Amino acid sequence: MNNILDGLKVIDCTQILAGPFCTMMLGDMGADIIKIEKPNGGDDIRRFGPPFIDGESAAFLMINRNKKSLALNMKDPKGLKILTDLIKGADVFIQNFRPGSLEKMGLGFDDVINTINSKIIYCSISGFGTTGPYKDRPGFDLIAQGMSGLMSLTGTPNGEPVKIGVPICDLNAGSYAAMGILAAYIKRMKTNKGQFIETSLLESGLSYTIWESGIYFATKEISSQSGTAHRLSAPYQAFKTNDGYINIGAANQANWEKLCHAINKPEFITKEEYLDNSSRMENIDQLVNLLNQEFELRTTSEWVEILISAGVPCGPILNMHEVLNHEQIKDRETVIDLNHTKLGKIQNLSFPIKFSENPQSLKLPPPLLGEHNDEILKDLGYSDKEISELKSESVITQSN
Repeated sequence: MNNILDGLKVIDCTQILAGPFCTMMLGDMGADIIKIEKPNGGDDIRRFGPPFIDGESAAFLMINRNKKSLALNMKDPKGLKILTDLIKGADVFIQNFRPGSLEKMGLGFDDVINTINSKIIYCSISGFGTTGPYKDRPGFDLIAQGMSGLMSLTGTPNGEPVKIGVPICDLNAGSYAAMGILAAYIKRMKTNKGQFIETSLLESGLSYTIWESGIYFATKEISSQSGTAHRLSAPYQAFKTNDGYINIGAANQANWEKLCHAINKPEFITKEEYLDNSSRMENIDQLVNLLNQEFELRTTSEWVEILISAGVPCGPILNMHEVLNHEQIKDRETVIDLNHTKLGKIQNLSFPIKFSENPQSLKLPPPLLGEHNDEILKDLGYSDKEISELKSESVITQSN
């Protein structure tokens, strides 16, 4: 059975997180990914840690499956020619160099589409975008989280700014890049023309502020930290139980009324302060205090059973051990095994989209640095002798 992106050839000149996350998703759907790495150490994320597994970074292993690694000195004329030849036969070229860097090497979008490959889909991921006064600034997830407003919204009310627990701007930029690449690919199938697409960490973070930006546009009010609570509906947040916490999603009137019956407080339904969502939002502090008193009477598992039986959306707050060993995760085969060249069996998270006709393909484990040098160069027509010369000249390198 074919994969949905079989035949899509991607040259990946990205490192760390946003770009590699994008190309991993494309690879999971069947695209052929050639990961271009620096000859001296490769992708910087190879050194992120601990933890390491027999010298291999756990961070690198999580986002680089389904890729072939070519450790290439792009600054050497022979290395640049190899990269140019690869781009010539590719569908997609993706890079996260600082804006302007590749133009100096003759690999900017105009250079590529006019002289190398007129059908190329050229994707750039940067901190702030390729235009504007901040275009030359380096970008990192932490910086983008702060500047996008996300850190001003995260944490307990009146507390210090808090970074979201996962690198959300990096991951979201990678997701947007993948979506843009696929949209451009569909357009190219209709027009036979390539194009330039880009996204930035800053914009990918800001795009998540749908409620907060909407509030500002409507009222000019500046949203602040709200803990686990929703900004527009209640009760929709975490509550403390006898032994932990539980999330309650009683965001509409029907679920609110079900919740009142489940906790044996039907009188709350007709109470003026909680009559509808607007009144509950106006009296949110009082409502939360009353609900916390009820939820602290039982354990999380007891409340989950009671509330689910009553039709109230809810769920426990799980740590990583609990979620990765959860029955639902196991049934969905969300944790997968890969056979790594050096490490043997390792675990990864599966691709979170399932296709009925074109299931994901876990063709390749995360590569060793330069693991596929010979294979890639032979596909380009290089002989064993020429490859040996490139190795002796340090145009390409390979880890042991």
